[in-house]
Amino acid sequence: MKIKVKNKWLLAGTLCLAAGLLAGAEPVSAATTATSARTVRTAANTSRVIALGQNAKMADTAAKTAARQPAATNIHNVRLTWKEQPSAVQYQVVILRSEQDDPSNIAVTQEQIFTNGVDINLSRFGSAAGNFYWKVCALDYNGRAIGHFSKPRPLTDGGEINPRAPKPTTQFADMDYAPVYPVYSWVPLAGAKHHEVSVYRVVSWGNSLVHTLSAGEYDVYEEGGFTTPGKYFWQVRSVDAAGNPTSEWSEKVYFDVTGPTPIAALGDSITHGGGAMSVPPGYLLYDWESYASVPVKNIGYSGNTTADMLERFERDILPFSPRVLVIMGGVNDYRGTVNGWTTVQNLAAMRDKCDAYGIIPVFLTATPINPTLMVKRAHIDAPPADWQVHMQYVNDWVMQQRYCVDVSTMLADSNGWLRANYTTDGLHPDYYGKKYIGERVGEYLNAHFAWITKKLTKKPIPQYEK
Repeated sequence: MKIKVKNKWLLAGTLCLAAGLLAGAEPVSAATTATSARTVRTAANTSRVIALGQNAKMADTAAKTAARQPAATNIHNVRLTWKEQPSAVQYQVVILRSEQDDPSNIAVTQEQIFTNGVDINLSRFGSAAGNFYWKVCALDYNGRAIGHFSKPRPLTDGGEINPRAPKPTTQFADMDYAPVYPVYSWVPLAGAKHHEVSVYRVVSWGNSLVHTLSAGEYDVYEEGGFTTPGKYFWQVRSVDAAGNPTSEWSEKVYFDVTGPTPIAALGDSITHGGGAMSVPPGYLLYDWESYASVPVKNIGYSGNTTADMLERFERDILPFSPRVLVIMGGVNDYRGTVNGWTTVQNLAAMRDKCDAYGIIPVFLTATPINPTLMVKRAHIDAPPADWQVHMQYVNDWVMQQRYCVDVSTMLADSNGWLRANYTTDGLHPDYYGKKYIGERVGEYLNAHFAWITKKLTKKPIPQYEK
């Protein structure tokens, strides 16, 4: 359900920031489809600057570091990257003139960074840039710091000097399987707003172009699923508004399509991934399959209703011949105009297809939503007043199936809404919610299908400090 920001997340978020600043801090009450806007608020810089003081040891360290720096005349731009942090909607980067962490020592402060990296132009500082340090702090929806700033590091420690192409950020290689519908994302060069992505299949005679996608500032969603086995890669480059190249191509990012896959998951954006309004699918962080103790093939598609899932069943499921299919859908139904009875008919039809093709269906309950946050933060249309009635109708049916897992009850507050501390946009569970879903599904699959899971090898489950 992609708050259907797809690759419009960041442009919409920037426009909404000004409105957020005028509105002030938002009280959180109990409480993605087509054109929702991402909004964030920015807190004052000074409250998040950690002053560490200065002593002889620090001065000595700074002197030694300065001696190691490259000729500053070569530093025009620097690209800084860091590990993504749960619940972060944006980041703030501060560049210091030396290791001294004091407000008076700040050379550059940049906010509204909606990915875990940034390219900053430092050409105006001349040779002094060679001695600069940097630090980063994660910010929540309201612009409040999540934790503290990182310890200042030399600019060349974690920084790439004078990058000539965008930097891909997808984490397909760390996933058990590449998703059927990849979302390509990157850190753009400074000032770049338009990009193009080319996807290739590696064949015996070279590289065969699959297609080229026009993209915005940070990411682009794949519309065509990858079901043909083989090795693929994608690249991105900056272009101007007319489509003319303004950068080199990025490095190649490879992913493999393999089959059969014993366990797969069919669903909407809850299954597809992404969260905190600014992190697209393609990261492990908000992909519940990452936290399952068994490998699960991601066949989610953001924005899907159960009718959409049913329509693409043969096309997207059968090529991978899963023995077990995890099915979770219905949120885009009950928050819209689809009644619970119709949703159940679609789910039952998927169950019948599974029976016909020798697949074991495991149904998950539809997760709750938080209407207040959906409307105020993500500008998603308010759901019908009786949405909970339809959600409960669907979930009652799910829990009557032979194989079923309740993943929704623990995510709900006393009103039956998605807990405010588990979501940013009111629609998608964030870190704790996705982690809970993945762990719960993994436990269930191991308990009921050990004859399948014991033969499978799971890649490391990601760990995040929170």
